[in-house]
Amino acid sequence: MAETGIWAIVKREWFRISTSKICIWGIIVVPLLILIVLIPMMNEGLPTKIPIAVVDMDNTTTSRQLIRQLDAFPKTDIKFKSLSFQEARQRMERAEVYAVLTIPREFSKKAISGNRPKLVFYTNNAFLISGSLLFQDLKTISVLASASVGLQMAEAQGYSEGQIMPVLQPIAVEAHPLGNPWLNYSVYLNNTILPGILQLLILMFTISALGSEVKAGTGRKLMQMGDGSIIKVVAGKLLPYTVIFFVIALLFMSVLYYYNGFPLHSGFLPMGINYLFLIISAQGLGLILLGIFKNYRLALSIASLWGMVAFSISGFSFPVLGMDSWLQALSYLFPLRHFFLIYVDQALNGIPVGYSAFHYAALLGFMAVAFLFYPRVKKFLTDNVYEG
Repeated sequence: MAETGIWAIVKREWFRISTSKICIWGIIVVPLLILIVLIPMMNEGLPTKIPIAVVDMDNTTTSRQLIRQLDAFPKTDIKFKSLSFQEARQRMERAEVYAVLTIPREFSKKAISGNRPKLVFYTNNAFLISGSLLFQDLKTISVLASASVGLQMAEAQGYSEGQIMPVLQPIAVEAHPLGNPWLNYSVYLNNTILPGILQLLILMFTISALGSEVKAGTGRKLMQMGDGSIIKVVAGKLLPYTVIFFVIALLFMSVLYYYNGFPLHSGFLPMGINYLFLIISAQGLGLILLGIFKNYRLALSIASLWGMVAFSISGFSFPVLGMDSWLQALSYLFPLRHFFLIYVDQALNGIPVGYSAFHYAALLGFMAVAFLFYPRVKKFLTDNVYEG
């Protein structure tokens, strides 16, 4: 007599995972490769020495000093100097440089005489991070150039530097970035990209774990192994994946918070629970999608789309509060959004765990809602009809 029950399904699923190249690559190899690639890629924390071109049509002491100051910025590397804007533009179009600064003719002369010359710069924002960082440096150097000219003009009129500076800089700004004082891109990117990819994989393999049974024509056999209980079937099928993905999550945390030393103000436990709940919520969402569509291929397609949209709507690259109200409401249907808010509260800010209780509950809520779709998932398995 064939063995039945949850543990029989668990053992069967372990065997299927260990003998499937797709499972081994998708569940184990891909997350490890992503970790190996992303962590060293952002090891510097912030892109440095981004190449730009300068078109110096003035070629005076003032313009050359301006160029030296810009080249001293850590994020900027002046690769090309030219007298032709056309040449600089062509280099930008070929992605050899990511910005072009143009200093017009008679820049120094017009500046000293008060004719307000213009510094013109172009940034390639098709490469968002590089373009944004270079825009900051070029904007800064423009302000510094204006202040330098103002200082020279005032000194020529007999004013002392102590009299001039309160006019040039009436308000002194003292900035203290919170959570990520190093302005390290890896701190906020990898802490959301890695769990985001993990969520996407969980979604797809949750649907595949059950959908592949129908594709193989073993849906009814699976239900028989579970003694006709969909709860036993789901628990037995998903438990191996939960264990594997949680081990991978622990590896992510070890690399991020111990090896890289990223902020973890509330300790390991709140973030460990956060990862565990993310795994459970993604599995719940996968069951919901399979229950709604009762079609293996369609549910898999929607899951991949849902997982990819999560990167944009979770709020780590563009604030959710800046989105339309309906998108703000929609963002709460993505587990990664709740994970990100818990990460900000617990790892970055270190506030009491109670303040994150709603988002912990929301992550568990996905699995709770999935229970409502268990009858449809059971029918999907017992009908055992694969729609190609």
